[in-house]
Amino acid sequence: MIKMPSSNIPFAKSKDYFIGLDSDGCIFDSMEIKHRECFIPMTVWKWNLQAVSRMTRECHEFVNLYSKWRGINRFPALVRTLEMLAAYPASESRGFTGRDITGLKKWLATEKQHGNATLKKAVAESQDPCLIQTLAWSEAVNSRIDEMVYGVPPFPLVRESLKRAHEICDMIVVSQTPHDALKREWAEHGLDGFVSTICGQEQGSKEQHLTETCVGKYPRERTLMVGDAPGDMKAAKAAGTLYYPIVPGQEAESWKRFYDEGYARFIGGTFDGAYQDALIAEFDKALPEKAPWEKA
Repeated sequence: MIKMPSSNIPFAKSKDYFIGLDSDGCIFDSMEIKHRECFIPMTVWKWNLQAVSRMTRECHEFVNLYSKWRGINRFPALVRTLEMLAAYPASESRGFTGRDITGLKKWLATEKQHGNATLKKAVAESQDPCLIQTLAWSEAVNSRIDEMVYGVPPFPLVRESLKRAHEICDMIVVSQTPHDALKREWAEHGLDGFVSTICGQEQGSKEQHLTETCVGKYPRERTLMVGDAPGDMKAAKAAGTLYYPIVPGQEAESWKRFYDEGYARFIGGTFDGAYQDALIAEFDKALPEKAPWEKA
C-alpha cells in the first residue's frame, strides 16, 4: 500500500472519477518543436558541442522523442544524452572527449525535486561549475521556449475528450514541464478550465503528483493516467492507477480511440485487463531501448 504524503498540491476531490493528463506530446503536439528548436540548439551552445552538433541532435532526439526515456525530466535526460554522445562511434573522430557531469549526477542523486529552483539553491551553496553550466543551459531553454513555442494546438479530439470527461471526472495536469509554461499553454488554448490543478516539475515527480491527488480518494478502477511516455506509465503503476497510452507518431489515432471507446471502457469498468494490456503492448513496441547506431 502506498503511504500518503502530506500534500503540497492544491487539490480537492469533487467528482467520482479521476484522470491525470500529461501535457507535451500528449495533449499538445509540442514535443518536436520544443526539442528540435529549443532544447537541441541550447544544448549545442551551452555545452560547446558545435563540433559534434549532428551527433548531439541524434542522441538528444533518440533520448527525448524516440526511446523508452521519452518524457523524462530534462536533467536526467541531459545526462543520458551526454553519456550517449560520448559513446557515439563517430564523436571521437570529431575530437569530442565527453563532458564532466559529475556534479550534475551527484545533484540528481541527492535532490528529489529536479527543477530550476532547487538547482539555483544548489549552485548558490556549492558554486559547482557543472551545476552553473547546467543552470545556464536550463534557463536558456526556458527563454527559448517562451519566445518560440506558441500557437501549438491540442491534438484532434483532445478538447472533445476533456469536455466529456469533465462532467464526472476530476482532472489534473501531470507533467515535468515548468509550471509557468504549462499554465500559459493550457490557458492559451482554453483547456485550463477542464482541470482542477496544473502540476509541473516544481511540484515534484509525476508519481508524486498522482499519489498526492488521487491515492486513497478514489477506487483504483476509477483512476486513470493518460500519457505518451514510459515515465507516465511507470508513475501510473507506482500510484496504482490505470494507464491509457498516447502512442508517439500515432497521437491522433490514439485520441480517436480514447474518444470512441477508451473513455467509455474506463467509465464502464471494462478498461482494466485485456484491453489495457493490448494498449500497453502496442505502446511498448513503439519505443525502443537501443538507438540504431547502438544496434549496429
